[in-house]
Formats: sequence, structure tokens, C-alpha cells
Amino acid sequence: MSTNKRRISLLLVLVLGLSMILTACGGSSTPAAKEEIVIKFSHNQPTTSPEHVGAEKFKEVAEAKSDGRVKVEIYPAGQMGSLREQVEGVQIGTINISMQPSAVISPFVDDIKVCDLPYIWPSDREATYEVLDGEVGKELLGRLDQGGFHGLGYWFGGYKLFTTKNTPINSPSDFRGVKMRVMEAPILISQYKAWNANPIPLAYAELYNGLQQGIVEGQENPLQTIYLNNYHEVQDYIIKSYHGVMMYVMIANKGWYDGLPADIQAIINEAEYEGRVAARKALGETESDYEEKIKASGVNFYELTPAEIEVFTEASKPVHEEHYSGEWQKEFIQRLYKAIDDAVKN
Repeated sequence: MSTNKRRISLLLVLVLGLSMILTACGGSSTPAAKEEIVIKFSHNQPTTSPEHVGAEKFKEVAEAKSDGRVKVEIYPAGQMGSLREQVEGVQIGTINISMQPSAVISPFVDDIKVCDLPYIWPSDREATYEVLDGEVGKELLGRLDQGGFHGLGYWFGGYKLFTTKNTPINSPSDFRGVKMRVMEAPILISQYKAWNANPIPLAYAELYNGLQQGIVEGQENPLQTIYLNNYHEVQDYIIKSYHGVMMYVMIANKGWYDGLPADIQAIINEAEYEGRVAARKALGETESDYEEKIKASGVNFYELTPAEIEVFTEASKPVHEEHYSGEWQKEFIQRLYKAIDDAVKN
């Protein structure tokens, strides 16, 4: 090969190499900036629920604020598996975001079980919101990092009620021997044992049939869940007890969330807040309607008196002391009690 031909060949190689380098550099920035981020968001409630109203608001805000960079796919009604399977999905990253009961998350992060201690939350929901959205609530969300989650916010699902077959409940002693369905959470099992009941963990998807067939004789859930799942059809008594709340927590896979651009994180945080507010608003607008429809069905509906609630509260104190006893937990719960007391007084 002549000297000129060698020079031309070498020049072509250099130009081609430079072109590949420039293309690679451009490919590592421009497409990434325009890449669509798909968020898989799962929850357990039907599409008629306040939670789904909030999920739709989250989708609306996230997609609008990101100018199309974010696409939210909502999987309601347990489409992504059982409650526990969805939490596991978030932990390993097959689900990006999920809204799950704190009781289901507590086996993964023990500190979050404080949300499910019996008779810890006031019957004043605005006071409860104030505490959850305040500094103490945010600190508790931060503890979810231990399980590989990023805590986004608390989605209040309403106060839980007791429902039973054949057995009216006015005191802990009335629970003696009653087979009560609970979520698979040690704190709820301990709660019902402290009240003399026989707690039986049962999957949410199996609950209606379990009540109908007598596998369990009672359960606890908020009004909307009772009504939307028709549990009142297979129960004789609905007892408004204010013994606990259905505390949904919106969680994201920590590694996935931490790897997002800062502006997308900010959009997700804003969308979560808007969704949370929309869900709470929808709950407030529908709960009284659910209650009236449940009463109209002919089921026995009863609200515990303040004196009866005090008996339950006293019977619940040992559960607090025994099951929230870690070094950090003992200090935190005192601050939580104070924050609740202050919020109620305001």
C-alpha cells in the first residue's frame, strides 16, 4: 500500500473513531434526559375506594408536572399479589411504589408497628393528621429505610371497627374465644390475645369467604372496607370502637427512588401529597354514606360509650409496654404520646 493510501486509511479510522466517541457521549446524556420513567403503583382497594381516588390524583399530578417524563401505571385491588407480596415487591424492586397497611409493613420494619398499637390514636382525625404530617410522623417514615423502603406519606383509611357473628362486643371480656381475623402482623395478634379473643391470620382476599364459612367469626376494618367488600352481609354486629386506624403507608423502593433525578423526586413528593389530600377528602365525603347504608342493611350497629372505651384502653396498655420496648422505640413513643396530646388540645 502506498504512503498516501496509508495516510488516508489512518485518517478514516481516526474520523470514524472520533464519530463513535461523540455519538456515545451524546447517547449518554440526551436520550437519558428524555427517557420515560414508568412507575408501577400498586394498592389493595377497589377502584371505587377513596384510596384509588388518591392514586388517580397521584398519577394526574406526576404525569402533568413532569411534562410526560413520568408515566404512572396503577394496579388496584391486589392485582400485584397479596398484601405481603406487594410489600416484598417494593423491597426487591419489581414494584416501584405501593400503598400498604402499616401492619403488613411492620414485619419488614419493626418500628412502624407503633401505628397499630390499640387505642394510641385520638378519635379526632384532624389531630391524627397533624401528628402524622408533622415532625414525629416524618421521623417514623425515615425508619422505613431500614427495610429498603423510602417512606412517602400516610394515607389514612379510617378508624377500624369490630364486626362479629352472633357476639355483641362491649368489653374485652366479650371477645373470649371469638375467632377474630387479623392481618399477618404480630402486633394485631397480641392485641386480640390481650382482649381474650382467638386471633387468626387470614389473607385479605379470603376474608369474605372466611366469614361466610365460619373459619373466622369476626374481623376489624374501617367503614369503607366493610361496606365495599360487603362484610356486613355475613356479620351480625358492627361495633364502632375507635380502637385503631387503618394506616396505609405509601412506600417506594429506596434504591429506585434514590436513583431518580432530584426534580423527579420532587414531583413524586408533590404528587404523593396531592394524592394523600384527595384520598382523605374522598374518605370524609363518603364515610357517613357508608355508615348509613350499613345501618340500613339491618345489621346491629353500635358505638362504644366513653366508659367502655376507657376499659378497652386500660386493657391495651400492656400491649404498648410489651411490644414497643426497643431502646429507640421507648423514647420515640413518649414523644408520640406528647405530640398526640398537644394536637388534641390545639
